[in-house]
Amino acid sequence: MSLLLNDPASTYGDGSPLPAACVFDAVKVYGAGGAHTAVRALDGVTLDFGRGVFTAIMGPSGSGKSTLLHCLAGLDKLTSGFVYIGDTLLGTLDDRRLTKLRRDRIGFIFQAFNLLPTLTAAENIALPLSLAGRRPDPEWFDRVVDVVGLRDRLGHRPSQLSGGQQQRVAAARALLTKPEIIFADEPTGNLDTRTGAELLAFMRRAVDEFGQTIVMVTHDPKAAAAADRVVFLADGQVVGDLPEPTVRRVINRMQRLGD
Repeated sequence: MSLLLNDPASTYGDGSPLPAACVFDAVKVYGAGGAHTAVRALDGVTLDFGRGVFTAIMGPSGSGKSTLLHCLAGLDKLTSGFVYIGDTLLGTLDDRRLTKLRRDRIGFIFQAFNLLPTLTAAENIALPLSLAGRRPDPEWFDRVVDVVGLRDRLGHRPSQLSGGQQQRVAAARALLTKPEIIFADEPTGNLDTRTGAELLAFMRRAVDEFGQTIVMVTHDPKAAAAADRVVFLADGQVVGDLPEPTVRRVINRMQRLGD
């Protein structure tokens, strides 16, 4: 059994496993009025994200990547269509239950880290559990801290940490609750090449060793090549799905999309 999946045995009626997350005919429109003022950020997207799989989402600017990620994570709502986390339909949840689901079953790594400046690294890592009135499992906390290499930085506040260390704090925070799925929005975007490579190696390890499911938006072909699969979006639609990506294959596909 995976250490990180809350319910890895969840299955369809025929016994096949449920994906960690999926969207059906997802449409997201920003703005009101006619076609000249409304922006159709998602235009009928249907995808599923298998458990224990690392998926990258790529596409030109404005293709709907971040919108899709935010709707999957329950940070934004679809105009029409359906989003599931496991067997839970997000559209049926009120604000309280949606907040609980995001806290207990979803991890999110933001490009801007989103750490509280007055808290230490250890306190930032434990923050979601603290807000829920729960204490972290000490053994799991130690394991996550060691995986991300923060043992000697736990007492430091964000201003005392490098950008890479802050992003590792954010990654550890996302892992600590043992979520069913982690969403990452351009997690290497603010990092130098070496630090970004270290973070990607950590995310790869989380999938390979812990059975974590990760969905990552990125512009970087090298980052995408760390994934098991790359989904390509353009104009709010799925235009490609590349298994076993390499840097060269990703670049070739992106060039065909005109990015």
